[in-house]
Amino acid sequence: MTSFDNRFRLGLLFALGSAISFGLSGPFAKALMTSGWSPTAAVTARLAGGALVMAIYASLVRPGWWGEALRHYRIVLPYGLFPIAGAQLCYYNAVEHLSVGVALLLEYTAPVLVVGWLWAVTRSRPEHRTLLGVALAVVGIMLVLNVFSGAHINTVGVIWGLAAAVCAACYFLMSARVADHSGGPGLSPVALAAGGLIIGAAAVAALGLTGVMPMVFGTDDVIVAGFTTSPVVPVLVLGVLSTAVAYTLGIKAVSLLQPSFAALVGLSEVLAAVLWAALLVGEALTVPQAIGGAVVLAGLALARPGDRGRTRQPRTPVAPVGGLATDHSGDPAEIESR
Repeated sequence: MTSFDNRFRLGLLFALGSAISFGLSGPFAKALMTSGWSPTAAVTARLAGGALVMAIYASLVRPGWWGEALRHYRIVLPYGLFPIAGAQLCYYNAVEHLSVGVALLLEYTAPVLVVGWLWAVTRSRPEHRTLLGVALAVVGIMLVLNVFSGAHINTVGVIWGLAAAVCAACYFLMSARVADHSGGPGLSPVALAAGGLIIGAAAVAALGLTGVMPMVFGTDDVIVAGFTTSPVVPVLVLGVLSTAVAYTLGIKAVSLLQPSFAALVGLSEVLAAVLWAALLVGEALTVPQAIGGAVVLAGLALARPGDRGRTRQPRTPVAPVGGLATDHSGDPAEIESR
């Protein structure tokens, strides 16, 4: 097995692990909000917990990460504001106006935006199998979410949902700028995740503290998987697994894979969320959802060969441009815009 294959398989493993971890957030966040927490409070607790865990972890495995994040503030700051804080807040606002299925479907049009953006900036048309894979994955998501059954739509909700999709697309494109080498001058996944989560948590908390968005915390016990427990438990799960672990794995995955394919694999988060809901909340997986999951996997499998030939090769860093190490790959997603 060549290092080329190892990189692809490792990137795919990281991407799937990230999707599974992100999928955990639904049942636990729902448990908090059912007990009286506002969406802004739940997001703040999640991001703050993730930021604390990542700061501790980063200090242990990459001393000096804080200075690294400060040097690359032009990436860390917008990363924390848009892919992290923006995606969370836009999605929850979409849910206020739309059914959960439609809101999540709108957010997961992000892979289409990623493919379209790269097509526009590189002037290189994606392969037919990649485009067909995108189409199949989107159709599969529609079946998984069962959006054709009594979906409620209004303009305000659609705008929020599309804004969440833009923020999610920024996550994949901006993560692609992370250097692949641990000792080089580029921005590491650990520093980006830790710095971005701190910025995101501070931004959401500021919205709540200033009254721009309501922020209500609760102390009542919550119910998860039929068990009554302290709200500390879901907060820990959200902060550690579905935030710190999920973002780190996702950033590393995009640094190994093409952003368009990593975004497609990210669609499996919806399937993971459905399965977690079935295990933790007792929501049965319907036949259309099972078929949709198979269609999603078929779309990913179809898109995989078209991306594999362009899987990222190990980078040879040259002179830093705008604070980031560049390479000779020519991928605009890997070079900081100035």
